[in-house]
Amino acid sequence: MKLKNIFFVVAPFIFVATGFYMKAQDEGESILLQAINMSLQGAHYDPPVVDDAFSQKAFDLYLKNIDGNKRLLLASDTVQLVNYRNEIDNEINDGTYKLFDLSLELIEKQTKATEVYFEEILAQPFSFIENEEVNLGEDMPFAKDETELRDRWRKYLKYSVLSRLHDDIIAQEKTIEKGDTIFTPKSYDSLEYLARKNVLKTHRDWYKRLNRLDRKDRLALYINSITAVYDPHTNYFPPEQKEDFDIQMSGQLEGIGAQLQEKDGYIKITNIIPGGPSSLQGELMANDLILKVKQEGGEPIEIIDWRINDAVKIIRGKKGTKVTLTVRKPDGSVKNITITRDVVVLEETYAKSLVLHDQDNIKTGYIYLPTFYADFQNPRGRFSWKDVKVEVEKLKATGIKGIILDLRNNGGGSLDDVVKMGGLFIDQGPIVQVKEKGRQAQVLEDRYPGAEWDGALVIIINEFSASASEIMAAAMQDYGRAVIVGSSSSHGKGTVQRFLNLNQTLRNKNLPDLGSVKLTIQKFYRINGDATQLKGVSSDVVLPDNYMYIKTGENENDYAMAWDQISSSKYETKPLDAHNKAIKKSQVRVKKNETFNLIEENARRWELQRETNTFPLSLEAYKAQEVKEKKEGEKYEALNKIVINGFVVKNIPSDLALINSEESRVKRNEEWIKGIAKDPYVYEALQIIEDLN
Repeated sequence: MKLKNIFFVVAPFIFVATGFYMKAQDEGESILLQAINMSLQGAHYDPPVVDDAFSQKAFDLYLKNIDGNKRLLLASDTVQLVNYRNEIDNEINDGTYKLFDLSLELIEKQTKATEVYFEEILAQPFSFIENEEVNLGEDMPFAKDETELRDRWRKYLKYSVLSRLHDDIIAQEKTIEKGDTIFTPKSYDSLEYLARKNVLKTHRDWYKRLNRLDRKDRLALYINSITAVYDPHTNYFPPEQKEDFDIQMSGQLEGIGAQLQEKDGYIKITNIIPGGPSSLQGELMANDLILKVKQEGGEPIEIIDWRINDAVKIIRGKKGTKVTLTVRKPDGSVKNITITRDVVVLEETYAKSLVLHDQDNIKTGYIYLPTFYADFQNPRGRFSWKDVKVEVEKLKATGIKGIILDLRNNGGGSLDDVVKMGGLFIDQGPIVQVKEKGRQAQVLEDRYPGAEWDGALVIIINEFSASASEIMAAAMQDYGRAVIVGSSSSHGKGTVQRFLNLNQTLRNKNLPDLGSVKLTIQKFYRINGDATQLKGVSSDVVLPDNYMYIKTGENENDYAMAWDQISSSKYETKPLDAHNKAIKKSQVRVKKNETFNLIEENARRWELQRETNTFPLSLEAYKAQEVKEKKEGEKYEALNKIVINGFVVKNIPSDLALINSEESRVKRNEEWIKGIAKDPYVYEALQIIEDLN
């Protein structure tokens, strides 16, 4: 049964159960929870029972979402809210919002109280000589009273001023060292005042935005705390947010070419769009947290605790303008990154290839695939499987002996394309199993005999290779068709989602626009019967990376769907003798490789820094910590200057005419080749190809 047909069954029951709420436009809120719940119960792949246990999970998520850093509510406020911890299921059925209404009252009260705190605290200079610390972790309890909460704010604001003051002092010292005769140094008191003034402005702006939030904004957060109990990828989108979702950093607008996500009060970089301004600039990375945004010629604006649509509005901008992002890297370091906005070039998101070799002169094809894209609106448009087939044909014409398929940071895409792409590398047979709610698994297979490439194949993955990428890697691994190298495992997202317009499910024209839900409707399984959910795909050869000790996968999400197994498909595995020998040789090389050893050391350093929640509030201690971290980081600066002797990276001759037709294409191509030429992961993949021949 297709998804749209499910709702012809579900919708009448929604209508009957909620018809008495449909009298007026302003009563859309009353029907909303019921409509969402019945839609999810009817169509979600594995809907949970909506009972007291469900209520407790939703309540805990909501409390975390409204005050994760524990700088708003008091313990006494949470006691009032806890009275409703077992009532969310009843409120869903009744279409009532007692918990939500009470939370709004408490939030409004504490917003006014804390707004007074920061105004009073920042009105006086800070002394940075006391040996005290601030805890910025999430594990502390709620403040027991106003006095404790105010002191928590004092320490938080003091740290904000201290970090800015330190940066300004260092910047001034560097300017003085350069001997700038025009520059007039500022006194310590002046620098402290300016730092305090900027933090004050940041928080005034923040509270202005908080006070602009209306009931609908808050309601979406509440409802998403409920939908998230189904699974992390099931979400509610009010009408305005659905529209924003469709355009935010999509690569189709003028901007920086990055995808963003709200995460625990921060705007987080989730993906760098290939070929976009951020990709070409090279410093902004997935998992970076944006702390501040500065327009060219303007002052930095702190965007911590901003809504994503507000953040996007000031990060986006006209082509040719510059924006400076202050970001916190996963290792805890803070960096200013200036990016010139541009139109994201869509052709850079398509498959492309190179020819590689080293001193052994064994030519190997390299195919970079950023997503499993497909133009569903245009049968003559671009499809990833067709483009990869073309790249394979071009590479074969150059006399290659193997192919490297790079799926790092590939978050997935079209299911149909990954099935057809898998068929390019096997004779014929199953590629993936797909299971819908209440149905037997469907085997999706390559039905056409013959392979476009049946030679040596290596697939590179990392922690951010997800969904369709995992299907591809898993199928090739199960067939013994490819050696999988990279992170210990891929992301572990083995589910597929679809958007559902709530008004269409209700089929009532008199209702206001209720928005949409994105819900999980299917689960993927390998052809050997294992789910890719949570576990992902394990690499045959693990190559150390900076994220190897940082928890980033699907299993870190609250209420992620479980891993399970189904029956295996029928398929034939190739003899694995050559693969096993190549894998063992690679493992020996990796252990001896100085670059990989240094990367693993750096990953350990990142892990330790990420675990730190307390920070000094004395200027001297803060300086000492910064100096220590900088000195520790110097050892790893060599990773930015990797030189791989004898590694040759070239374009396919037939691609040169198009590349040289435009200056921007030439520049992007040069940067791409330069990056691949110092990429130890691609180079090790090349060595494995040589061992397979």
